[in-house]
Amino acid sequence: MSDHADGDFDGFGGRHVPEPMQEPLAELAAAFDAIATDDDFQAAFREVLEGFAGRPTPLYHAGNLSEELGADVYLKREDLLHGGAHKINNCLGQALLADRAGKTRLIAETGAGQHGVATAMVGAMFDLDTEIYMGKKDADRQRMNVFRMRLMGAEVNEVTQGGAGLADAVDVALEDFAENMKDTHYLVGSVVGPDPFPRMVREFQSVIGTEAREQVVEETGDLPDACVACVGGGSNAIGLFHAFRDDEDVAFYGAEGGGEGGDSKRHAAPLASGTDGTIHGMRTRVIDDDVEVHSVSAGLDYPGVGPEHAMFRAVGRCEYRAVTDDEALAAFRTLSETEGIIPALESSHAVALAADLAENGDHDTIVVNLSGRGDKDMEQTARMFDL
Repeated sequence: MSDHADGDFDGFGGRHVPEPMQEPLAELAAAFDAIATDDDFQAAFREVLEGFAGRPTPLYHAGNLSEELGADVYLKREDLLHGGAHKINNCLGQALLADRAGKTRLIAETGAGQHGVATAMVGAMFDLDTEIYMGKKDADRQRMNVFRMRLMGAEVNEVTQGGAGLADAVDVALEDFAENMKDTHYLVGSVVGPDPFPRMVREFQSVIGTEAREQVVEETGDLPDACVACVGGGSNAIGLFHAFRDDEDVAFYGAEGGGEGGDSKRHAAPLASGTDGTIHGMRTRVIDDDVEVHSVSAGLDYPGVGPEHAMFRAVGRCEYRAVTDDEALAAFRTLSETEGIIPALESSHAVALAADLAENGDHDTIVVNLSGRGDKDMEQTARMFDL
């Protein structure tokens, strides 16, 4: 499959932004294209991934879970990274790029708070002024991550407009970027937005799949039957999938936020239940106007998705399924009880989908991207379980 280096994913993607943003984005694309093949940059990136983030992460055979489900399930342990999620991979790459470009300020949006935390981390590390936009709804259910961001020196702005969620935080961050492009780098947290952000974030997250592919072959002697990841914007999924994209015998599955399930109009599943449209500078799949965007996990609470995922769906490379809140919560508890690993609610959607695939006998060997740990969700889930 093509790498779609021009930012056009078979009609999805592109750069659908006002004229004043075209030139700065073109400059950013040129800078990214230059560093993508720059040996010094890549060496510096590998150094901070290892020394600061804690890579490589292990590929763990979840033996107890595998026995229960009847298939070999391997967890790519991104939850063990500094900050507790895959987000730090992309943040380190973009912060390095911003630093080399002479930017003095970082801005970012965040939903579950993990991207905001990772941005605050790299902002402190590179001594860059850092400002985070977070919907008030998400800030209220992720208070500990708000505290972490502020502790590391970032300014956190709680967005109250619209639905006070992730999409609204993106809107405000884009407005900030449009007004302050000269000294500011917008550290986009997922494979979304206008080109070059989807390509850029994919590049910095592709280390997940590169490691996982080598590890599963070393462990089993073969490639897996399937790779599974949760999909909100979709960066952890693209990060896992990219190294396997030309392996036609490796099936891809994306777990979206199915919300209340059934015929409910409260979900976050644009791939499974949306339509083609334009949002936040990109052509992609979006949630219909009559649907209230909702997921138990703040990180999946987004009305669009990365354009490469929209392409994968269109060409049949990946199957996307909506996982309900109840299914995700059940998987959250199951993995905790069987393996002593507490996943993030986002990652729990992927665990739930992998369990369904295994129990139905669809695949014998499944790699699941455990994109984050559940520390951030303890207060929320403690109210849901009678423990």
